[in-house]
Amino acid sequence: MSIALMRPVGEPIATPPVAVAAEAAERPASRPLFPFPAIVGQEEMKLALLAAAVDPSLGGVMVFGDRGTGKSTAVRALAALLPPMRAVVGCPYNCDPATPAALCPACRAARAAGALKSKRVPVPVVDLPLGATEDRVIGALDLERALTRGEKRFEPGLLARAHRGFLYIDEVNLLEDHLVDLLLDVAASGENVVEREGLSIRHPARFVLIGSGNPEEGELRPQLLDRFGLSVEVRTPTDLAERIEVVRRRDVFERDPAGFAQRWKREETRLRRGIEAARARLPVIRVPDAAIEKAARLCMALGADGLRGELTLIRAARAVAALELADEVADGHLRQMALPALRHRLRRNPLDESGSTARVERAIADLFGS
Repeated sequence: MSIALMRPVGEPIATPPVAVAAEAAERPASRPLFPFPAIVGQEEMKLALLAAAVDPSLGGVMVFGDRGTGKSTAVRALAALLPPMRAVVGCPYNCDPATPAALCPACRAARAAGALKSKRVPVPVVDLPLGATEDRVIGALDLERALTRGEKRFEPGLLARAHRGFLYIDEVNLLEDHLVDLLLDVAASGENVVEREGLSIRHPARFVLIGSGNPEEGELRPQLLDRFGLSVEVRTPTDLAERIEVVRRRDVFERDPAGFAQRWKREETRLRRGIEAARARLPVIRVPDAAIEKAARLCMALGADGLRGELTLIRAARAVAALELADEVADGHLRQMALPALRHRLRRNPLDESGSTARVERAIADLFGS
């Protein structure tokens, strides 16, 4: 990560009618999260997560790698960096008052009556457990109301809570097939449809999908892997000084979490402000035709399937340019994001035994020079 990224930069919802959403409205105050800027190394992973925070349209981040390399730590630390967003008060879907066309029926009715109120809330970062039931994920009939009052009321699930935020799945490669199918449908449409128990509900469900896993425990289904905009590989550090610093910082954090978090508060604040500034700059970052041509040449040289490679690479490079306060996408931004944007989009080549990372690195060297 460049120095410029660290220079500038680092709330779900209360729902009166739906109690389940209240748990997403507050992050646990009992134990601070390990600060994002305090994570040692793993620069590609950190940069990919920051790019996704700046531009959610990237399609999410898949983090594959060894156990104990900070995958879950980095994803959860990202939550503390996300600038608050504005949402309708009491809406279980985090409706954005600035986009009337995307409001849920209840918020539309409130807006028509002139009673739509909003406030700044934390961006939801929702964990999807591997053992979660389908009802827990997509939502279901509120049984308590049905039994006590005879009312049919929808109880939103994890997808509702994650709308406009992040949905995190640890060990995503072990996720059950029926939940993978469900996520594919919602990711493609941006809408969750529930038809069961006499209910017919549709609500927006657009979120940044973050997954992590260990490739030794199983591969991710290609259909789901393709839905991730960026794919990052993390490895156990081999540099002695880096390993020592990782252990030192983690040990200090375990012994005094609050004190350690406080010492990194200023860096988190600077990083958060940088994300806010990058989001504001993103629409005005120029993408020269030369950058688009190089992205296309790179994808053609690699034989990447479809055009998602070029689109994702350009979007990711633009997000990094915004973080670095640049005016336009340059070769350096393309080089930084080529690996995470393309390594999971390559066809298997039986004549080339090298991995996808090595193939992308060779193509980058051929196009941009060593």
